[in-house]
Amino acid sequence: MNEEPLISLENVTFAAQDKTIIRNLSYEIPAGIATAFVGPSGGGKSTVLKLAAGLIVPSEGIVRFRGQEIATMNRAKTLAFRKQAAFVFQDSALWANQSLRQILELPLKIHFPTMKAEERTQRIVAVLAETGYRKELDIRPAALSMGEQKLIAFARALVCQPTILFLDEWTESLDDNAARRLVDIVQGKRQEGCTVAFVSHNIPVIRELAEKICIIEDGSVSRCVTAAEFARDKTLAKTIEEGITQ
Repeated sequence: MNEEPLISLENVTFAAQDKTIIRNLSYEIPAGIATAFVGPSGGGKSTVLKLAAGLIVPSEGIVRFRGQEIATMNRAKTLAFRKQAAFVFQDSALWANQSLRQILELPLKIHFPTMKAEERTQRIVAVLAETGYRKELDIRPAALSMGEQKLIAFARALVCQPTILFLDEWTESLDDNAARRLVDIVQGKRQEGCTVAFVSHNIPVIRELAEKICIIEDGSVSRCVTAAEFARDKTLAKTIEEGITQ
């Protein structure tokens, strides 16, 4: 008997501004493993990730979490899903009119409304220490470099201790040491049983983290392989590498 997938996309199409980005795509994300979405730029990888996370609603088809359609969940179930499923955006998506402290506190206030201010502060300090951010918090995102913004976005994703991570080019704009730290954090989350779905152009990161690799081209799944198949098939590895660096 096959275990029900954690998240499933069923015949999903997504169009925006009169352009079809995803076409009749079906894919299942198993629980507890890391899945990489790769492919040429503009092929729809980030859109698939956002659909899987329930951040955008498909024009056609259904996205389910543990068998239930995300778009039709009531408020309580939606909040429960958001509490355990965190997203790191490619552009960080930090609120420009709020301080870093406010940005990091908000998820805790939403999902842990009875948490005391002191406990929120302790949680934030611990997460920032883990990610390596060391500057002050009472400043706005505009005062940060792109790499520093990415660290705050990653810390925001971790602050509620999620069991599902959606990561869109989360190591971009980081120096090697900072990127290594975040990859190590994700490795640790995987070992704890966290489900990870990510988009990356970084071949070493894909090789290190991904247990399944899904190739997205022209808005559709062109092929899916395991990490072992990817490692064995040098032609496939070269094709993927060439494709995602176009």
